[in-house]
Amino acid sequence: MTYLTGSTPQFVAVGDFNNDTLLDIVTANYGSSSVSVLVGYGNGSFASQMTYLTDFIPQSVTVGDFNNDTRSDIVVASLDGHNICILLCYDSGALANESTFASGDGSRLRGVDFFDFNNDSLLDIVVANDGTNNIGVVLGLGNGNFRNQMMFSMGLKSHPYSIAIGDFNKDGQADIAVANHGTKNVGLLLGDGNGMFENQNIYGNGSDFAPLFIGAGDFNNDGQSEIVVAFDDIDNIDVLVAYDIASFAKQMTYSTGSFPSFVAVGDFNNDNQLDIVVGNSNDKTVSVLLGYDNGSFATQTTFSTGGYPYAVAIDDFNSDARLDIVVANFHDSTISILLGYGDGSFADQTTYSTGSYPRSVAIGDFDNDTRLDIVVANFDGTC
Repeated sequence: MTYLTGSTPQFVAVGDFNNDTLLDIVTANYGSSSVSVLVGYGNGSFASQMTYLTDFIPQSVTVGDFNNDTRSDIVVASLDGHNICILLCYDSGALANESTFASGDGSRLRGVDFFDFNNDSLLDIVVANDGTNNIGVVLGLGNGNFRNQMMFSMGLKSHPYSIAIGDFNKDGQADIAVANHGTKNVGLLLGDGNGMFENQNIYGNGSDFAPLFIGAGDFNNDGQSEIVVAFDDIDNIDVLVAYDIASFAKQMTYSTGSFPSFVAVGDFNNDNQLDIVVGNSNDKTVSVLLGYDNGSFATQTTFSTGGYPYAVAIDDFNSDARLDIVVANFHDSTISILLGYGDGSFADQTTYSTGSYPRSVAIGDFDNDTRLDIVVANFDGTC
């Protein structure tokens, strides 16, 4: 089933925006500077879009309850509008009000995420400000409003591109890892549990390749998060294994396919160790790297996908308690499903047609049959 959205949807997410226990869809529409909300009926179908204007060129969207009314709200980071946009939802799934928080002129927001950084049980927001070379943190007040944004510098011409949240110094507080594309390093902000952060560069000052995508997980089961990084214009990923107090051993480098463009983490062989899947855009594959209990990984195994695999997500699509992989194939206008066998291997892909140029995928049970479904944001203005 295909539904109209705004122009060139860049990102898709799911949440219950009208508090009816049924999942709804939101897309960030890059071309029309808007978000589209499609309210779900619980049978796999959706109402026509409700569209709300945002700042120029919404780059990413995330969903959380920022005013403690049990309804999902929407946060949008805009590339050219330089603002964080908070959209609070009410019963019908329409928006109660919209608030914006300035990241500063020229900030060019890239990534957005949320967490409770000051341990008050209220959600806070973190954004990567590419244009102003800093990370912005806004602490939530629990009523949909936020304190003034705090800026944490990543250094001159750092151009932070993506962020990941984890506990990198094993103090029980949330920290932030940052992929700095401009200075070709990974930065670390150590959280104190009160919403403040200490800046510490940890890896790759002046390296040959710029980090694009960053993820975090406890790969060696020591209670301390490690970092996985995919780089621009090099066919491998780096894994930074944490030790001591927010220090990292020399990185371990693992080969991938050509132009790794997306990273996800899950346990693909049911050994209670986290594994990594990488979407390789230039050679129509994904790479799976199985993790060992010391934080190292096996050599990649590759599995075929469609053309230019861009977005990757993981979940159990056939209810067999084994993780599967879904890939959005940008050039082929398809998605690929790779069903997992539970031993780290996967069946050959099954492909399904989408709209033109699928860019983002999200997962949820949209028809209440206890089986997971998939929504795809396509650049042709549909989902």
